[in-house]
Amino acid sequence: MPRTARRAVRCGAAALTLAAPLLGTAPAAADSGPVTLTTPAYELRVATDRLTVTTVREGRTVLATAPAAFRFRIGSDWHIVREVTGSTRTGNSVRVTAATDLPGVSVDLRITLRSDRYDMNWTLSGTRADALSTAYDLGSAGHWYGHGENSDQTVQPWPLDSGQVVDTGFSPASYQVVSPFWYTSSATGLWADTNDPMDVRINSGGNGLGEFTVTGERPSASTVFVEDTPAEVYRDHIALVGKPERSDTPYEQYATPLWNSWAQLYGEQTQENVLAWARALAGAGLGGHAVQIEESVIAADFGERFPDLPALSRQLGRLGFDLGMWTGLYMPETAANFSEAVDNGYLLKDPSDPSKPCLFTWWNGRRTGLIDLANAAARQWYTDDLKAQTSELGVAGFKFDTAFFDDRCAPYPGATRADYVKYGVELADEFDQQGAGLRVAWNAAQAKGFATRTADKPTTFAGLRAAVSANLAVSTIGYPFVETDMIGGSLSYPPPTKQVLARWAQAASLMPLMYASTSPTGVRDATTGAWVGYDRETVDLYRHAIRTHEKLAPYIWDQVQSTLKTGDPIMRPLFFDFPKDEASYTVADEWMLGPAVLAAPKLDEGTTRDVFLPTGTWRDVTNGKVVRGPVTLKGYAAPLGVTPAFVNLEAKGATKAYEALARTGAEQ
Repeated sequence: MPRTARRAVRCGAAALTLAAPLLGTAPAAADSGPVTLTTPAYELRVATDRLTVTTVREGRTVLATAPAAFRFRIGSDWHIVREVTGSTRTGNSVRVTAATDLPGVSVDLRITLRSDRYDMNWTLSGTRADALSTAYDLGSAGHWYGHGENSDQTVQPWPLDSGQVVDTGFSPASYQVVSPFWYTSSATGLWADTNDPMDVRINSGGNGLGEFTVTGERPSASTVFVEDTPAEVYRDHIALVGKPERSDTPYEQYATPLWNSWAQLYGEQTQENVLAWARALAGAGLGGHAVQIEESVIAADFGERFPDLPALSRQLGRLGFDLGMWTGLYMPETAANFSEAVDNGYLLKDPSDPSKPCLFTWWNGRRTGLIDLANAAARQWYTDDLKAQTSELGVAGFKFDTAFFDDRCAPYPGATRADYVKYGVELADEFDQQGAGLRVAWNAAQAKGFATRTADKPTTFAGLRAAVSANLAVSTIGYPFVETDMIGGSLSYPPPTKQVLARWAQAASLMPLMYASTSPTGVRDATTGAWVGYDRETVDLYRHAIRTHEKLAPYIWDQVQSTLKTGDPIMRPLFFDFPKDEASYTVADEWMLGPAVLAAPKLDEGTTRDVFLPTGTWRDVTNGKVVRGPVTLKGYAAPLGVTPAFVNLEAKGATKAYEALARTGAEQ
């Protein structure tokens, strides 16, 4: 085999090497042929017959683009990138050119290496594209995580490659909590440096590909992290996008549930029904810090259904609850002040006719517009309305349930999607969110430290499992203060069964926050109108879950303070703490709550489950026994009254966590 010519390059303090192998039997030109870049930590190989990039660590591929990885779209036609035509280097950067299937059009790929990552930027020469797409071979990197919530709210694969994710509207304006960050079990990570909408497909149709398409005219720019563990990749990402500077949610809201009326009442929300629901909760010992009405005061008939909101606020206060209200930027045509918003130009504009508001069909079939937060007058109008509710109607806080921009509309002149998220975050930060938090995309709200609720899920065990996986996905893209929306599920499904409601409450008790709606004292079936009651045991199980969470709150609060220092997620997959335990990478029904608590609640039918315990010394909260891992406990007994949890005796906070969990167990 011909020798290779090697030249040393420097990348910070790390020595890099560029190798230019010979092609065929004749020496290759200095600026052509395949290239290999080497750092002390990893090696990067760029193929020549078809442009591909492969990352190798310790002789093993840890990430590779797929064959025909680089594509571009002009109009409705897709084109492919073909063979490499040349390469040059400057310092720690390499520029690679490649041909395409369009005459006169080539690709310019630039790679800049650093000791633990590399930046990859590619664009076209000779034409302008509408979209640039890069595809990775999922199997080359093991299992894939990150992304955030699936746009299909009924399923959330964990790992991502175990199912499929297709999000054609992946954007800073997405309703889903998402971020252009993905990481793998091989300890690589991909961050797309863009604020433009993307089309993201993970294993679409079972094709084994991760396809990341950036729309717009900008180059495709990304950073690939190469580390020793997935947790280190996560920390690299957080160093780029930021971590919470504080917790917007106070201790009391971590310790006790927030009750929201949505899945309990749906369209039957009246002052009388809300008060009856709250009285039943309080009477059953199902406490909480607030009751939120999932309705807006701008609804045309709100005054008829809630004739005396200040009185309701006082009545709820006597039961121990603050009053909260739903609010959103959506302005339906039926809203009492819709004409005022249109006449003053407060709504986003139609991109085809800026003289008209941008109207679209909302989830309930109504035509609606969206308040334009980049318009200072509109932003003040909306803010003044919320302040009036707090000062005049007895509203203590709000559930902000909205996107801040919609890609179907035209932005305010000079405003970007990032501007809309910024304005929305700043506005929401003026009010108490009561633990309901905020749903924003693209790593926009970390600094404010909002709680983050994941999207509605079905009222089934499948919905519960999807909610758990969604929490793990959102928590590990940079939103550590997570909760499921909402205990028992919603989405206008029939009410959850006794088993689903109890198991969901048990699972939520071992998460950072509890966000509740369906009452175990009984609920109206949204599909039939019939009343669905639960037995006394259901109430007792739910109350015990609340009690467990409340007792665990001092430990959870410690984790909040730790997150403010490190940026690490509170609720996280097992492999963050135990990366050497291979079995931990596919566990979807267990998680770590901080370093000491392993939660393994029952998330499906039956009374037993298998529990995987990673390396370490664990105390079983249920029976007090000490177990040494790694080990899988087959057929672990988990009847409806048992929530399997284990404490890592070698971890910080183990004593506080175990005493809290054991104490509530003894009270049952």
